[in-house]
Amino acid sequence: MKILYFGGQKSGKSSLAEAKTIELSNNKKPYYIATYDNSYGDEEMQKRVLKHQNQRANKFETIEEKFFLSKVIQDKNTYLIDCISMWLLNGLEKEEDKLLSEIEKLAQKDANIVFVLNDVSSGVIPFEKVSRKYVDLSGIIGQKLASICDEVYEVKLGLAQRLK
Repeated sequence: MKILYFGGQKSGKSSLAEAKTIELSNNKKPYYIATYDNSYGDEEMQKRVLKHQNQRANKFETIEEKFFLSKVIQDKNTYLIDCISMWLLNGLEKEEDKLLSEIEKLAQKDANIVFVLNDVSSGVIPFEKVSRKYVDLSGIIGQKLASICDEVYEVKLGLAQRLK
């Protein structure tokens, strides 16, 4: 089973995705794949990371992987990837086909995977080239994820609306 939760910042998507991942794990401890590259020295992001770590407590086994998600996912297990937006940021210098190829590899895995993605597509087109590339790729990756997922949820105000 592949499931996508997407929504804006602080929409509640991670909490809902965590609950769904635990539900899918059939009483076996699921894996939490943390994609954030903590080498930037961003104190505010470090606080967010700590909040997520405390929120999931001992409910997950944590794997830190910045890009090659398919290499750490084993068949017959359950995974939460939080989040694809940070994964995309880590791979922003890569070509679109390389990013899509990694998503395709995930589609082939015989594992439960719950994806979290920030919705950044509702704003204006950024003037700055790198930001524009990020927003464009986020939309492309989001479409690809939606196509490979069995279920897709849009999250607003802590409420999930099933789209697929």
